[in-house]
Amino acid sequence: MVRSRSYIATPPGATIKEQLNDRGMKQKEFAARMDMSEKHISRLINGDVQLTPEVAIRLEMVLGIPAKFWNDLEAIYREKIIKAEAENAMDGDIELAKQFPYTEMAKLGWVPQTRDVKEKVIYLRKYFEVAELLLLSNDQISRIACRRLAITEKSDLALMAWVQEAKIKARAIQTAPINIKGLMAAMPKIRKMTVMKPEGFCPEIKKYLSDCGIALVFLPHLKGSFLQGATFLDGNKIVVGLTARGKDADRFWFSLFHELAHVVLGHVGQTKGTTDEDERAADALSGEWLISKEEFYAFSQEGDYSEQNILRFAKEQKIAPGIVVGRMQMEGLIKYNMLNNLKEKYEIVI
Repeated sequence: MVRSRSYIATPPGATIKEQLNDRGMKQKEFAARMDMSEKHISRLINGDVQLTPEVAIRLEMVLGIPAKFWNDLEAIYREKIIKAEAENAMDGDIELAKQFPYTEMAKLGWVPQTRDVKEKVIYLRKYFEVAELLLLSNDQISRIACRRLAITEKSDLALMAWVQEAKIKARAIQTAPINIKGLMAAMPKIRKMTVMKPEGFCPEIKKYLSDCGIALVFLPHLKGSFLQGATFLDGNKIVVGLTARGKDADRFWFSLFHELAHVVLGHVGQTKGTTDEDERAADALSGEWLISKEEFYAFSQEGDYSEQNILRFAKEQKIAPGIVVGRMQMEGLIKYNMLNNLKEKYEIVI
C-alpha cells in the first residue's frame, strides 16, 4: 500500500485476500489451484508483483470473478501508485524549493518568473536536469571542487544553483582535450596578465584555458552562496566558474589561481568534493604562483610598507600592486583597511 495526502494505492492482492478469507481457503491451497508458487502468491497479495493478464485469467477460473475486473483493479492500483509517489515527491521538493534563492535566479534569467510554488519545483527540476530536487543530494550529481555540500543548508543550495548555471554556460564553449601539463606551462603567461585590464586579459585567459580543456565562465554573484569560484568536471571538459562583478583585482586573481590549483592538484571530480586539506593546498599553490614565499619573505623583511616600495616590488614581480597589498593583508603585515587605494576594481562584462 502506498499513501500520499490525496491517494491510497491498495493492491489487488487485498481483494484476493478478502476472497480467500470469505472462502476459508489457505494460501497454500490457493497457490496449488492457481498452479503458482506460494512465494509468488504471497508477493501478489502484498502487491510486490504485478497482476498480469495471464494471472487475471487464472483468477477468473479459480475465484469466478471476471479477468477484466482484476485487470482494471491492477490498472487503478498502478495509476494511484504513480499519483501518490508524484504527490509525495512534489511535497518534498516544495520544501526544498523554498530554500533556493528562486527570486534572484529568476531576475538573472536562469529560471522563469513565477510565484506558484509547484511551478517553481517544475522549473527547478528542469534547470537542474533531475527528476526530483531531492536527487541533488546524490554525490554523483554534486561533485564540486569548492567545499563539501550539505543539502540542508541554504548556502549550499545557492552554490548548486550557481554551479549549474556555470555548467549550462560552459556547454557553449569549445575546448581541446584536458591537458594539465599545458595548463602548468601556461600559468606564467596568465600571471603576466594581472597588469592588464579585464577587456584585454579575459579573452586571452579563456583562449589559454580552452586549449587546455578548461571552460572559463564568469557569472554574477548569487546571494547566500558565499562563493568566489568553483571547479568541476562536466563530460570531457573542466569548468571553472568565477564571480566577477565589483571584485577587487587581488581577489579575482587569487580566486582564479586557486581554482586552477585544484585542477593541477587533481581535486576535480572527487565524489565527496574537496576537503579542508585540499582547500589549504590550493591556497598554498595559488599563493606561490602569484608571489613565491621566498620573494615575498625577502620583501616583508625589508619592513618598508610604503606605497612607493610596494609599487617597486610589484613592478619587479611584474604583477599588479593590488595583489601585493592583498597578500600583505592576508599575511597580517598590514590591516585590511590599509592601502586599498592600490587595489583595482574589476567590472567584467558577462
